[in-house]
Amino acid sequence: MTTQDRSRIIGATTVGVIGNAVLGSAATDTTSRWYRRLRKPSFQPPGWVFPVAWTALYADMAAVVGQSLADLQEQGRNAEYEDLKKALAANVALNAGWSLLFFRGRRPGLATIEAAALAASSADLTRRSMAVNRGRGAWLVPYAAWTAFATVLTGTIWYLNR
Repeated sequence: MTTQDRSRIIGATTVGVIGNAVLGSAATDTTSRWYRRLRKPSFQPPGWVFPVAWTALYADMAAVVGQSLADLQEQGRNAEYEDLKKALAANVALNAGWSLLFFRGRRPGLATIEAAALAASSADLTRRSMAVNRGRGAWLVPYAAWTAFATVLTGTIWYLNR
C-alpha cells in the first residue's frame, strides 16, 4: 500500500466524521426555549464542555479508525476492513441521530434508547480498533466512556421531565 492509498483512506474517514460532526452540531440547539426549560441533573457538565469534548473525540475517532482501516487494507484483511467501515458508518449515523431525536424531535426517551445503541456501537468500534492495534485502539476508550455517560445523562433528563 502506498502512502497515497493510506492518505486516501484516512482522508475519507476524516471527511465522514467531520460531516457527521457538522450534522450533529446543526441539529443541536441549546438556546431553544424547550431545552432551557428542561430539568437537568446536577452532574450535567457546563455547556462549554460539550463542544470541547466532542471536537477531541471526533478527531480521535477519525485518526484511530482511519489508521485502523488503512492497516487492515494494507494487511489484506478485507473482511475486517469492510466490517470496520460498516461499524464506523453505523456509529456516525447513531451519533447524528441522537442530536436529531433529542434536540429536533424533542424526544428524550427515544434519544435515551438511541444513546444506549450509540454507546454499544462506540464500545464495538473501540474493540474492533484494538484488534488492529491495541495501543492505538485504546485511544477510543474515552469515546466509549463519554457515550455511556451521555446515555446516563439523557436518561436522567428524560426521567426528570416525564
